Amino acid sequence: MPARVRKAVFPVAGLGTRFLPATKAMPKEMLTVVDRPLIQHVVDEARAAGIEHFVFVTGRNKGAIEDHFDKQPELEETLAARGKTAELEALAADLPEAGCVSFVRQQEPLGLGHAVWCARDIIGDEPFALLLPDVLVQTPGKGCLAQMLDVYDKHGGNIIAVEPVPDDQVKNYGVAAVGEADGNVFPITGMVEKPAPGTEPSNLTILGRYILQPEIFGLLSEQEKGAGDEIQLTDSMLALLAKQPFYAVEYEGRAFDCGSKPGFLAANIAYALERPELRDAVLAEIKKLI
Repeated sequence: MPARVRKAVFPVAGLGTRFLPATKAMPKEMLTVVDRPLIQHVVDEARAAGIEHFVFVTGRNKGAIEDHFDKQPELEETLAARGKTAELEALAADLPEAGCVSFVRQQEPLGLGHAVWCARDIIGDEPFALLLPDVLVQTPGKGCLAQMLDVYDKHGGNIIAVEPVPDDQVKNYGVAAVGEADGNVFPITGMVEKPAPGTEPSNLTILGRYILQPEIFGLLSEQEKGAGDEIQLTDSMLALLAKQPFYAVEYEGRAFDCGSKPGFLAANIAYALERPELRDAVLAEIKKLI
């Protein structure tokens, strides 16, 4: 049985320039999908999968994220005085237990690999999950990370969530080269970032959900810069692939790229339609618009 995955890393230091001016004074991760911040949706997925410790790699002007995952005594006192019991219970349910949240600062925007490396001392010598908060995954049942952990418990190694995309879109993504499928699980033989048309090894694109072994930190410590003059996680994963197995999981569900405006708006609609108390009203408003 592989070592248990207890910790998850959330890189939240990005500037969110694609959503200016909304993100001028507010972290992009605090933009709401329906009535929950993006980062809360992703943390919900990790908690549902059994993650016990949440590590946020932050940057300047990200204090709202820390405040969100902390108690708000004045707000709670006001809600209690007004008899807002349901709201109080909802806040309590979302609050992580004391000592289960850590924040570490990425002082410079040096890439995803560097952000992960910043969490090395908190993760220690343990496998860990990595969830990119720009990506929301809506599933009919078990969450994306929980599906990945099922595969990890069986195979061990390193696990990456993938999804197939139309051939003409593959060039926009990181892509996994894979071997023969075992159901929805594929051994990974290589990874390519934004392959040129005609050179793509498959149409399975890397989603933004990972389970990684701690040896990745030693490779990231070399601080070698790759594409975009940044420290790329993919480069270190490729180096680790030469030493450890990687598996791709074609998860069940639908992903939304909330780092783009169309993806963010689509996520708001999809998550609203999933709510019984909102579905009919939202559908009625959509019909008016179209």
